[in-house]
Amino acid sequence: MIPLPQVSQVAQTIQLALAPVFLLAGIGAFLNVCVSRLARIIDRARSVEAAILTSRGKEHDRMVAEIRVLDRRMSVVNSAIFLSVASACAVCLVVILLFAGNLFDAHLGTPIAALFSLAMLLQAGGFATFIQEIRLASQIIHIRNEVLYHKAEEADAAIEALP
Repeated sequence: MIPLPQVSQVAQTIQLALAPVFLLAGIGAFLNVCVSRLARIIDRARSVEAAILTSRGKEHDRMVAEIRVLDRRMSVVNSAIFLSVASACAVCLVVILLFAGNLFDAHLGTPIAALFSLAMLLQAGGFATFIQEIRLASQIIHIRNEVLYHKAEEADAAIEALP
């Protein structure tokens, strides 16, 4: 028969598990940011898709370039989400092993350390991928010169001058 753990042992295990649980909360917040960015990318891609079929010339080329970057951004954000979810799963396994080790008096220090290290590596990969997505986003968001230097008075004068 397996001896039941004392309340103090369970309390100690809960204390040990608090740090990974806070880490899970941080990963959850990061996932929320990633999912929000993914939703905004998808919304923008849908609006560009709708406009791309009716566009011509330089505007069409600009939209095609933008939709390609949006597609790449979706893939990159999905990778960041995958890495972060994998990290969260590894953290969950750390907590499970902490309790299992305490309940069954098993020596699981090495697997716990390895899993926690894996979780950190996965999350670091998620952050690095997120940085890549931010860089992609900042490359496409440039205001065109014709918009930056557009003067409404000159355009109005040109329209009025037409026969």
